[in-house]
Amino acid sequence: MKDNPNLEALRAAIERIDEEILDAFRRRMAVAEDVARTKLAAAWPFRDPHREDLLLRKVRARAAGHGLDPHEVERIYRLLLDMSVARQQGLVARLDTTPLRVGYLGVEGSYSHLAARQRYTGRPGGVLLTGFNLAREAVQALRSGEQDFVLLPIENTTAGSMNETYDVLAEGGVVITAELVSQVDHRLLVMPGTRIEDVREVHSHPQALEQCESFLRTHLPHAKLVPETDTAGAARRVAEKHDRSAAAIASESAAQRFGLELLATVLQPALDYTRFVEVGREATPLAPDVPCKTSLLAVLEHKPGALGQVLQRITERGVNLTKLESRPIPGAPWKYRFYLDVEGHAASAALTAVLEDLRPLTSSLRVLGTYPRAEQRDG
Repeated sequence: MKDNPNLEALRAAIERIDEEILDAFRRRMAVAEDVARTKLAAAWPFRDPHREDLLLRKVRARAAGHGLDPHEVERIYRLLLDMSVARQQGLVARLDTTPLRVGYLGVEGSYSHLAARQRYTGRPGGVLLTGFNLAREAVQALRSGEQDFVLLPIENTTAGSMNETYDVLAEGGVVITAELVSQVDHRLLVMPGTRIEDVREVHSHPQALEQCESFLRTHLPHAKLVPETDTAGAARRVAEKHDRSAAAIASESAAQRFGLELLATVLQPALDYTRFVEVGREATPLAPDVPCKTSLLAVLEHKPGALGQVLQRITERGVNLTKLESRPIPGAPWKYRFYLDVEGHAASAALTAVLEDLRPLTSSLRVLGTYPRAEQRDG
């Protein structure tokens, strides 16, 4: 018995619609590849969880408006997003020039992300950025070969040193290959329409809260300070809370990224800069005429005057010491590691002599890296 002619016509109509859906999928994948090329050139991460959440929210609302099950439509779109990411990754695998894989701290719009864009945008072959919550996680991905480099904040002109970065460098297996100095411009971000008297809590990275202490004490003395893993993550949390009593200290880029308003733009008493270090698995060759810096890690012999002798030896060799930082050694009470930054290449005659002079004064001495010296700025 033949099918009902009307049923055959309906099946043909469904097949035509299916063909349209497949063609739309094809066009979407083509655009996804264009997005991948743009992100590689502009140093943007491939995966954008916040944007995906916003898209899925819109899809659920539109599905309901069309009389469709929002949850089933969302399930289909999640698969479609995974397809798009897989297509982008496939494009990367087919490129003649392999993109550089670089890890940074935080999410898009964080100061680490902005510094990564400053350093890598326009690199031939592109850059594939990945955000990490912790410096230790980023460095572990570097050691395992998942990343080619990671960019880590190491000190700030207002808040001082980032201890986590120093601690992961001490664990070994990586080397500093470059440094970058980036200006930090904090903004107070809020939901649109929020007044300063509405703010009851301020979210940000502890360093940012410290850098803006004077502003917070003067203008928001009763606000609760809520530490977050990074500034842009704080902005994302405020956007997700959709609560006018919450504010974030973050960059203007983060405000644009998460749809927040700038409530205050002058939060720091002076110009503020953060120094970042690029960390890799191997040293990068330097041209002989490049002004450079070398970072050292030393554990001193436990005897009086050891540090003074170290500093004296460096001075006697005519080497300029630009930074000295101490950190406690885990599991060894009252013993410290010293991090020293000096001008010059580790292979130069002056620094080779310094290293030989210091070895008898230390129980451990290691070169953390020699790298081009960044332009120094006054904070």
